[in-house]
Amino acid sequence: MRWKAAAAAVVPLLFWTVQSLAQPAGLDAFLRPAAVPFPASAPYNREIATLGKMLFFDPRLSGGQNISCSSCHNPSFGWESPVPKTIGAANTPVRRHAPTILNAAWITPLFWDGRADSLEEQAIGPITAPDEMNARFDDIAIRLSAVKEYKIWFERLFPGRGIRKETILTALATYERTIVSGVARFDRWVNGDGTAVPEAAKRGFALFTGRANCVSCHSGWMFTDNQLHDIGLLTSDPGAGGLAAQDPAMLYRFKTPGLRNIALRAPYMHDGSLLSLPEVIRHYARGGSAKGARQADIEGFTVSEQEISDLIAFLETLTDNETNVPTPILPAN
Repeated sequence: MRWKAAAAAVVPLLFWTVQSLAQPAGLDAFLRPAAVPFPASAPYNREIATLGKMLFFDPRLSGGQNISCSSCHNPSFGWESPVPKTIGAANTPVRRHAPTILNAAWITPLFWDGRADSLEEQAIGPITAPDEMNARFDDIAIRLSAVKEYKIWFERLFPGRGIRKETILTALATYERTIVSGVARFDRWVNGDGTAVPEAAKRGFALFTGRANCVSCHSGWMFTDNQLHDIGLLTSDPGAGGLAAQDPAMLYRFKTPGLRNIALRAPYMHDGSLLSLPEVIRHYARGGSAKGARQADIEGFTVSEQEISDLIAFLETLTDNETNVPTPILPAN
């Protein structure tokens, strides 16, 4: 019974119908897609997604059995955390602010530095990182195998394979692909409801796509180009330039985050250094904070306090306030 209830919670996130109303001119680039993409190697399976949801909220995936994936990716905070850096399973602060996994099915590459190409690959990082979940998959498999319900469901959903690293990653990734932002006021406006957003938000959107040129990186229905950029933050973190290839051209480049549910996701940036949306807008308006140190990818723009308020009014229309994510009841040891 508990399993069926958890499964039912997954399905409403998967698909929606694009309205047939006449949309305002020029907004077709922001229409939501009609379905969630799943790879051929891991097609959507309702029960596997439900199993993945249980694992996502289960602290038994951490070395100390004291945190879960949801500890850093909390649905109440836009699938991020409300602090710049969370504390890992070994009581050490993590290196970066947790990025959102909202709409993860469309995000590639993953991580702030873009080092993972798939959700399956991405999940390995935080689970095994000493400053994050600090676990080993062999130990996780032993712990989960001692739980009768997990053993039964893994054997049924992954016949002949059972509980192992690969099946754990498949279940987690399948669930994470169902984490989709719900229909927001902006979507209703795009679909032709002229009253769905206030006039201030319409002015903010015009500035966002016009003089401020935020849309050059924050494009499409998720408001991200899925690229890595240097946005002029003062930081010692080399970003993508710190990966094994050591490409100097990638120094200080970080993944452009999508803006869905952005009003819920403070603090902002890879290090959580900007605490509010007005701070973020002012950072971009002045062309970044590292002008003397390096050439950033952004250009400043003039903005008044009223225009800052208008931009925030627009960003707030991207938030879905109606989707409920119930916490699953986990099987006991």
